[in-house]
Amino acid sequence: MSFNRATREMLAELADLSPLGFTVGLHIRHASPLLYHSTFPDAWVAFYNENAFYLRDPLVFWGIGMTGVTRWSEISLPDPFDVIGQAATYGLRFGASTSCGPISSRSMVGIGRGDREFSDQEMLRLQDIAMRLHEENTPSDGLTKPQVEALICISNGDRHAAAAAKLGISESALKARLKSARIRLEARTTSEAVRKAREYRLL
Repeated sequence: MSFNRATREMLAELADLSPLGFTVGLHIRHASPLLYHSTFPDAWVAFYNENAFYLRDPLVFWGIGMTGVTRWSEISLPDPFDVIGQAATYGLRFGASTSCGPISSRSMVGIGRGDREFSDQEMLRLQDIAMRLHEENTPSDGLTKPQVEALICISNGDRHAAAAAKLGISESALKARLKSARIRLEARTTSEAVRKAREYRLL
């Protein structure tokens, strides 16, 4: 996954805040984040994914049901699979999570360390970073059907003339559709617009 410069800088802030890594899931829609990145220990990430803990994790349930910031030790939801306890065996004995955004496009960030609880000041910093990440990576509200059709043609390898013929429009009309799609997706090139549209599940 590629990130823009502002996002990379915010991820660096998270790395500075969290000695044992972090997990970021931005704009979770239909049970899946549009953007995901984790620097938690590889062994823990592999074990977590192998056991589908994202379907059983009280931290995820908390983030879906609440917004704000909390320490892992303060979450009172049931943990029948001992996800938090098992994270501790991989060094993640202390952690904090934050959740922001509407339920239809929720963003969650978790950070961990092995030596102590995160301070109130660190928790507020976590919450601030998460909110900025959420805002920076808010996807477009959508694309029009003509814009989608034009991007699909290009993504399938059609040149402008062929795409225009396929859609029954002039080449200049096709270029106008592609330009408007680039503007809506804040993309510098058509290939970047195609990539973003796929990431945002608009194609």
